[in-house]
Amino acid sequence: MAIDSTAPMQAAEQWEAAIGEQVRDLRLRRNVTQAQLARQANVSLSTVQALEHGSGSSLRTLVQVARALDRADWLDALAPTVEHSPMAQLRAREQEQARRRQRASGGRPTT
Repeated sequence: MAIDSTAPMQAAEQWEAAIGEQVRDLRLRRNVTQAQLARQANVSLSTVQALEHGSGSSLRTLVQVARALDRADWLDALAPTVEHSPMAQLRAREQEQARRRQRASGGRPTT
């Protein structure tokens, strides 16, 4: 299912449906029943069914099902690990600029 990611909120339901399709396709390729997946993910059968049908599910359910299907990489794509936060980098850059100004003016650096 192709999703127009430039369209406003109309895409929320489409995203849920597309994710559900991907979960269902992967489950079927692995020859796993919904009941088996539910047990492996430690969720109810109705929860797996709702996820696959795109009828609403929690982030916790998606995490548990993705892990049960050995697809934690899906989660990494959603929330990549940030080595250095942009705010920390900005603060460090500002501190370095302040130190340079102090040295250039002959003053003592402040902490």
